[in-house]
Amino acid sequence: MQEIINILSKEFDRKPKHIENVIEMLDKGDTVPFIARYRKELTGSMDDQLLREVAQRLGYLRNLKERKEEVISSIKKLDKLTKELEEEINNANTLSEVEDLYRPYKPKRKTRASIAKEKGLEPLSDIILSQEADLEDIKIIAKDYVNEEKGVNNEDEAIKGALDIIAENISDNANIRKELKKLIRNKGKIISKNTKDEDSVYQTYYDFSESVKRLQGHKVLALNRGEKEGFLKVTIEINKDEALNIIHKYVIKNTKSSAYKYLEETCVDAFDRLIFPSIEREIRNDLTESANESAIKTFATNLKQLLMQPPVKNKVTLGLDPAYRTGCKIAVVDGTGKVLDTTVIYPTPPHNKIEESEKIIKDLISKHNVEVISIGNGTASRESEKFVADTIKGTKVQYVVVSEAGASVYSASKLAAKEFPDYDVALRSAVSIARRLQDPLAELVKIDPKSIGVGQYQHDMPKAKLNEALTGVVESAVNSVGVDLNTASVSLLEYVAGVSSAVAKNIVAYREENGMYTKRSELLKVPKLGKKSYEQCAGFLRVAESSNPLDNSGVHPESYKAAKKVLELTGHTLKDINTENIKSITEEAEKIGLDNISNECEIGIPTLKDILKELIKPGRDPRDELPKPILRSDVMEMEDLIVGMKLMGTVRNVVDFGAFVDIGVHQDGLVHISQISNSFIKHPSDKLKTGDIVEVTVTDVDKNKGRISLSMIM
Repeated sequence: MQEIINILSKEFDRKPKHIENVIEMLDKGDTVPFIARYRKELTGSMDDQLLREVAQRLGYLRNLKERKEEVISSIKKLDKLTKELEEEINNANTLSEVEDLYRPYKPKRKTRASIAKEKGLEPLSDIILSQEADLEDIKIIAKDYVNEEKGVNNEDEAIKGALDIIAENISDNANIRKELKKLIRNKGKIISKNTKDEDSVYQTYYDFSESVKRLQGHKVLALNRGEKEGFLKVTIEINKDEALNIIHKYVIKNTKSSAYKYLEETCVDAFDRLIFPSIEREIRNDLTESANESAIKTFATNLKQLLMQPPVKNKVTLGLDPAYRTGCKIAVVDGTGKVLDTTVIYPTPPHNKIEESEKIIKDLISKHNVEVISIGNGTASRESEKFVADTIKGTKVQYVVVSEAGASVYSASKLAAKEFPDYDVALRSAVSIARRLQDPLAELVKIDPKSIGVGQYQHDMPKAKLNEALTGVVESAVNSVGVDLNTASVSLLEYVAGVSSAVAKNIVAYREENGMYTKRSELLKVPKLGKKSYEQCAGFLRVAESSNPLDNSGVHPESYKAAKKVLELTGHTLKDINTENIKSITEEAEKIGLDNISNECEIGIPTLKDILKELIKPGRDPRDELPKPILRSDVMEMEDLIVGMKLMGTVRNVVDFGAFVDIGVHQDGLVHISQISNSFIKHPSDKLKTGDIVEVTVTDVDKNKGRISLSMIM
């Protein structure tokens, strides 16, 4: 274990003790959000993202250690384990290296080499490989191995079988494979050619060549998909002479031996038939794995930003789900998300009932005092946006276009059917669009994270890895915001640290049966929610109705005593919380000295700072500190855009090559990675996140292709 601790400590640049503490807490079942928020002293204040990376790497290193032990045990049973080999295996840094070392000893299916060994040709292969200077003609030596009963009918067949054994031995040589992989990774090229003479989205790759070392992740995934769909043939190209020189270094000992010409041919055979196809698959798998990790990371980053978008709270909202033939579905909800009204209008083609639709919308605005309209960004979105902008002219009502990703998935789900049994699927979607403006997080947690399309090639990702990453993102967002115990849905509660699906249902069932929770400790009465679960979840659940204001804060119950002591030392009481008096507590604490308070209260400085923040603003919502969504009252067309025009926009999606920004026109504009910053950035996510409000300059408008190019470089 100490070896793993040392590796993680070095890789993540963290103290060994902090890494050891993290491992210990993970092993005893503590959740990542709990560790990140309430065990900062033990981790050196690692955030949840870093903790997940440590946990993932820990899993890999443990699997590596276990595999090393299995391989050593297997070779030992064959009585072929040497001290040198055991040391090489133990020093291997990757599973791939371990498998290469195990390759010569791994049980194989029938191969040309194994058949030759069964025919008794291994001694002949040893003679050829020895390359003795005075070795007589190989054909003469091979006569001794002709055996018709074993299927060796002549000298040529004997030599061919012996060379098959040598070729497999060359292929199994871990050092040769290691050097060839390095050569391909450094000097190899990915080549793709079209297999169909027809237009497709893959035309960029119809005659494509790029070095393996420089190939970007999104290109790897595009090549993979194009190949899978039958449009591309993808291969790796390498200088064969350089590759053979590496093999010769390990195989050829004497160019003057009569065995030389046979071995030279065998090196070519081993490379072409055995080594290169295997390594090519491995390199491409590695490229795909790396591209998947990058894409999943981008997806996760975008999802986190979408979930953490500031809510537009306490406003009566009209949700509009755009469509053409079937009409635009309308739902009006009050400031708490309760549905007040629903209907369908037909302002878009082919119906174009604009006047009738305008009257309906104006009547709804007047009847319910609608303050803001939330428009889904799907089909017919821009036509609907123009209709809304024209309808609300002269009023105080504003609108915003929101991502409707996953709305249709939610509206057709069992959860939506249970929540709105009297509404059809389309109207449920309109309700979701309205609510995701009011509280994006509470609404989006009802949808499978994979269905919220804010990534690239998400359907090509390994499902288990993608699900794990995205679930972690949702969990992180939910716990960083906190959850109201008396209003939270089962969907929201399921993502609270330490709360399983069954426990989430029990929390709601207890609330429905016994009325609102009046204090956090009531959670201990919920069936299946034991002390461990309570420890993990309590700090993230808020009870606004409690007589103890700490129950509506991020202060963990285990720190209530310390929080009260902090109040006492600074001349305050619980009654001062949520009053003007409490605002001076930080200054008063600093006068006393944080170290002094920390010692007096028996808590660490990080925990003390967190407690002070919570006492000043209990249950603070981190989303409130972010820029609010852009509320618009008018709409532009592409024809209105002029090169050089400066506009404010909302980042809708971040991908490897740039970011798509909604500037209030039918088509989102693209800020290419080269136009994001004056300084070099590795990835657009280094500077931009989904939901960011940015100022952009129009650099090009292609009306025929519907493309808008933008720049953030001023």
